[in-house]
Order: sequence, then structure tokens, then C-alpha cells
Amino acid sequence: MRLTSPPENLSFWHPACLAATWFGSGFMPYTPATFASAVALPIGWAIHLHAGWVGLVIAAIAAFTAGLWASGIYIERSGIDDPGQVVIDEVAGQWLTLAVVPLNPLFYVLAFILFRIADILKPWPARWADRSVAGPWGVMMDDIFAALYAGAVLLLLDNWVL
Repeated sequence: MRLTSPPENLSFWHPACLAATWFGSGFMPYTPATFASAVALPIGWAIHLHAGWVGLVIAAIAAFTAGLWASGIYIERSGIDDPGQVVIDEVAGQWLTLAVVPLNPLFYVLAFILFRIADILKPWPARWADRSVAGPWGVMMDDIFAALYAGAVLLLLDNWVL
């Protein structure tokens, strides 16, 4: 398995590269977004355990804000509008999704699956953001919309099914 690499004019160790690729997880050759979402789960669990759902929302906002900055630099240096290696958007979306579920392994697995489905299918307005909003905002926004969809389904499951 061969890992991908950052643009030639951006060092792996540059803070923007580390943040945008979620410490290199975006360089996985297959499904880097899914890998980044999976890596976000245990960190999300620790945040949830120590700071509750509010901590997860704050962490998601921090990841979103850092993602705007980092993906902007990565986009500029790579010349690609939405580089596949930029996965901090998945981290922000995954943490936002986790904020609506209890600290429970079953719900964390469901949150992971539902967020990935929503991120892949991109229901409106996620698809609109992905296709119509350029630059860092476009990179980050579709995952926030996907998180809102996944979170809504999880709230329904938590309140009426499980």
C-alpha cells in the first residue's frame, strides 16, 4: 500500500498540512475520508467523556475553523479545489454528529455509519455546497450538512426506536 503525499511546495510538517490531512490520515491511498472519520471516533469519545456534548460541539467548531485556514493553504499550494487528502472536514462533521448521541459504543458506530452515508450521498444542501461553493468553505460545509442529516437521524433513532 502506497501512501499519497502533500504538494511539492507544502511540507508534511507544515501546520496547515498536518491539520488539513488530520495528521496524515488524508494520505491513506484508499478511502481517506472514512479513515479520518474512524480516527476521529476515539478522540471524540475522549472529548465526550471529559467535556460532554458541549465539548464535542466546541471541538467541531475548532476543527471547522482550523479546517477553513488549513484547507485554504492546502488548496492554494496544490492547485486543486477540493483535494482528497484534506480530511479535517470529516473530523469536524464526525464530532458534530457525535454531539447528539449518548456516550455509547452502539451509538458511536451508528454515528460513524450514518455520517459516512450522508457524506457520500450528499443530500441537499450538502451536494450544493460541494459543487457550488468554492475554496475552503466548500470543502468544509458539505460535511457540516452531512453531520446535520446524520445527527437528525440519530436523534430520531434515540428518541423513537432504540
